[in-house]
Amino acid sequence: MSVVILGIESSCDDTSAAVIRDGYLLSNVVASQAVHEAYGGVVPELASRAHQQNIVPVIHEALKRANVKKEELSAVAFTRGPGLMGSLLVGVSFAKGFARSLGIPLIDINHLCGHVMAHFIQAEGDEFDPPKFPFLCLLVSGGNSQIVLVKAYNQMEILGQTIDDAAGEAIDKCSKVMGLGYPGGPIIDKLARQGNPDAYHFSKPHIADLNYSFSGLKTSFLYSLRKWIQDDPDFIEHHKTDLAASLEHTVVDILMDKLRKAVKQTGVTEVAVAGGVSANNGLRNAFREHAEKYGWKIFIPKFSYTTDNAAMIAITGYYKFLDKDFCSIDMPAYSRVSL
Repeated sequence: MSVVILGIESSCDDTSAAVIRDGYLLSNVVASQAVHEAYGGVVPELASRAHQQNIVPVIHEALKRANVKKEELSAVAFTRGPGLMGSLLVGVSFAKGFARSLGIPLIDINHLCGHVMAHFIQAEGDEFDPPKFPFLCLLVSGGNSQIVLVKAYNQMEILGQTIDDAAGEAIDKCSKVMGLGYPGGPIIDKLARQGNPDAYHFSKPHIADLNYSFSGLKTSFLYSLRKWIQDDPDFIEHHKTDLAASLEHTVVDILMDKLRKAVKQTGVTEVAVAGGVSANNGLRNAFREHAEKYGWKIFIPKFSYTTDNAAMIAITGYYKFLDKDFCSIDMPAYSRVSL
C-alpha cells in the first residue's frame, strides 16, 4: 500500500504544502507574503494573519496538483519549530485538526532537519543522487549558520555554529544599511554578479573551533560605509555593485574556511549545502571550486528547495513514517531549538 505524506511548512513568512507518495514528490505549493517588503523585514503579527488566510487554499492546491484525495493520506507532517511562534501555531493547529479529522498519524518535523533533508527530495524526471551517510552539510539561512555532521536522517551532530548573527542575517542587514530593500539576499546576489569582489576588504572574525561569527563583519561594513559616505554622499549609488560583490565574497570566504577545516577534521568528503543562503550564486560557485580543488563530492539543492518549502518537511516525514516515529496531538510548537 502506498505511503502518502502531506507536508505543511509555516515557520516564517511562506505558507507551503507538499505531497509525497512513496518518496516521490507530487506537488510543492508555496504562497509568499509581499506585505513585509514595506517594513524591511518580517512582521510576526502580519505573517501569522497571512498564514491563516493562505493555509487552506495552499493545502487544497497541493492535493489538487498531486491528484490525491485527503482520504488517501497516510500521515500529516508539519514544522513544529524553530520559527516565529505565531506563524508556527497556524500550521501546527491546522495539521493537528486535519490529521484528527482523518484519523491518521501526526509527524513533527524540525525545520532545520528539513533543510538538510531537502537533498533527498525525489521528483519524476529529476536526476536523483543524494549524499551518502555520513556527510557534512553547511546549513546557512537568515537565522542559522551551522556545520552539521549528518550520520542518518534522524542523527545529526552540530560541529560548529554562529555565536551571534547568521550569514543570511548579516547580508540582509548590510543590504538594509545600503537602502537596497528587502529581502536583501537576492538583491546582493544580483548586484554582486556585476561587481569586483576584491574592491573592498572587511573584517573577518577569529573564532575558535568550527564556530562562526558575523557581527564583526556587519559592524566593519557599517563603519566603512559611514567613512566613505562622508567623503562622497552618493558613494553607495556609485559603488553598490563592488560593495555587494565584496560583502558576498567576505561572507562566502568565512563560511568556506570553517567548512574546509571540518572536512579535514572529520575526513568526510561528501559535502552538502542547504538553507536559504544556498541559493546564493557566489556560495554555489565556491562549492564547485572546492569540489574541483579538494576532491569533494558536493550536493547543491535545486533553487526551489533552498528557501522554506513543504517538500523538505514531507520527505523528512516520509522517513519518520517508515520508522513509525509519530507524535501525540498535545505536542506544542517551539520557537527555538537546535538540531
